Amino acid sequence: MRILWVCLGVIALTLGTIGIVLPLLPTVPFLLLAAFFFARSSERLHNWLITHPRFGPPIEDWNRSGAISRRAKILATVSVAAAFGLSLALGLRPMILMIQAATLCCVLLFIWTRPES
Repeated sequence: MRILWVCLGVIALTLGTIGIVLPLLPTVPFLLLAAFFFARSSERLHNWLITHPRFGPPIEDWNRSGAISRRAKILATVSVAAAFGLSLALGLRPMILMIQAATLCCVLLFIWTRPES
């Protein structure tokens, strides 16, 4: 079972790392998921992740107080706007745009109501 947890952690960490450069893929949720998987499989990998200078602070902020940094909130907002703008540019059907707009508004509401680190 430990091998499965490690594999899932590596997959989540990989997706989170890709999310650093790909604005439509969320980074922190995948890092939180990787920390969860590593905590169940490898103390060494878990400690490496939470003490990593780039990956560790957002995980610690979330674990400590459910906080999201202002920078992350702004980047998330820009990503959401870019995704919706792309949908508009592609000329998706109005029903799809309405569903997407409602979903993205809920996501932004959640993000902006979290405390800041």
